[in-house]
Amino acid sequence: MASGASAHDLIVAWLHAAAEPLSGAELARRLGCSRAAVHKHVEALRAAGWHIEGQHAQGYRLVGAPDRLDAATLGPRLAGRWRRIVSLAETDSTQRVACELARQGTEEGTTVIADRQTAGRGRLGRSWYSPAGANLYCSIVLRPTVAPARVPQLALVIGLAVAETVSATSGLSAALKWPNDVLVRGRKAAGVLTEMEAEVECVHHVIAGIGVNLNAAGFPPELAATATSLRLEAGRAVDRVGFTAALLAAVERRYERYLAEGFAPMRHEWEQISWLRGKEIRVTSSEGVLEGRVLGVDDDGALELATPLGRRRIVAGEVTLRDPVV
Repeated sequence: MASGASAHDLIVAWLHAAAEPLSGAELARRLGCSRAAVHKHVEALRAAGWHIEGQHAQGYRLVGAPDRLDAATLGPRLAGRWRRIVSLAETDSTQRVACELARQGTEEGTTVIADRQTAGRGRLGRSWYSPAGANLYCSIVLRPTVAPARVPQLALVIGLAVAETVSATSGLSAALKWPNDVLVRGRKAAGVLTEMEAEVECVHHVIAGIGVNLNAAGFPPELAATATSLRLEAGRAVDRVGFTAALLAAVERRYERYLAEGFAPMRHEWEQISWLRGKEIRVTSSEGVLEGRVLGVDDDGALELATPLGRRRIVAGEVTLRDPVV
């Protein structure tokens, strides 16, 4: 048996990878146990929500997984190097948990996932609506070898990965609102939050939080006009496990490209799906309020505006449309 893997994990992984049903005898051989023990393991998996068919004279076949985001359901579907999943039924914030793990030295790519958050965090100190059993709330530990000043670019890079996954899994067109929102038909379907611990010249770690409204059927009154979910827009439920596995692969792939090449090679892709390009906006920051027309983003990921005083470069701020009509 593989070190650290339970019999249940191994059975699920083997059944997932098998093109044909696996017999009880074969599973018993691989596990080094009796066929009766295999039967008990399969019954326990069925009780836990795994859909496993038993075909006489052929063997077992995996036909469905429980709608639960944990190492057992995600493990067989993870495609990249990032393999450590820390799953929680409930927590205050996956950001806090991931930060604690990062400080303890956990490996890069460790992903904390909660079924429900009681104090989910968004950008600028906002809360993130986090009901149970519907969406994806996760935080990924990153250890980028870049200068601290470059870390804000990661929100744009990860936003691209989220938009890519939304489109690939749901068929919906996703747009990006600088710096960290993913929109579907003008409403927020996902958000990215990056928080770092660093010294002047060295990044210790970055926690990349991602919230995606997958199967939410509705929102509180204060969010109903601006938020949406993939289920509401596509008219069908989303496979949370499949979406999460695809997203983690996309984030890892984009992140590795960013470390090797920087943001500049992804700039054109980002601008192609920018929701703000060409719009008249208002940016509120610590330096005051600035209005102008969005030209795009530069190679560093900063927002470029055409203003009455000339071209301006925005590295941080809260963006709203001057004209509320989308």
